[in-house]
Amino acid sequence: MANYWLMKSEPSVYSIDDLKKDKKTYWDGVRNYQARNFMRDQMKKGDKVIFYHSNTEPPAAVGICEVVKEGYPDFTAFDPEDPHYDPKSKSDKPTWYMVDVKFVEKFERPVTLAEMKANPKLANMKLVQRGNRLSVMPVTKKEFDEIVRMSKKKN
Repeated sequence: MANYWLMKSEPSVYSIDDLKKDKKTYWDGVRNYQARNFMRDQMKKGDKVIFYHSNTEPPAAVGICEVVKEGYPDFTAFDPEDPHYDPKSKSDKPTWYMVDVKFVEKFERPVTLAEMKANPKLANMKLVQRGNRLSVMPVTKKEFDEIVRMSKKKN
């Protein structure tokens, strides 16, 4: 049975349009232990993911991607030239992990964080709760389906 996730990316770093053009990418640079654990231990091939643009105005869910390769060591942590370099992470004992995702769809219209917060059906969603800044987080199938439904609704 598939799991459902939300993964954040700043559109200036990597956007849904970048993924649409690339068709597939590795999701590197996650440097939070809880988010890492989700990618390393729980994300499975076939899981569906809400692609979310963060650190932009307005922040919003913008599309769907799918996990196509399960957690493996994030090689950017081993490269001193990479912005995600972590000298404590070693190739024989990696600290950080990533997954590969493929493009599925770009939403007809973004679903903003404000819209999600205003929707009572999403009241328990981790994203809308105070202080939750994880870049990778689980969502329920109902939350996933509601965001997809909202993306099709006209303003």
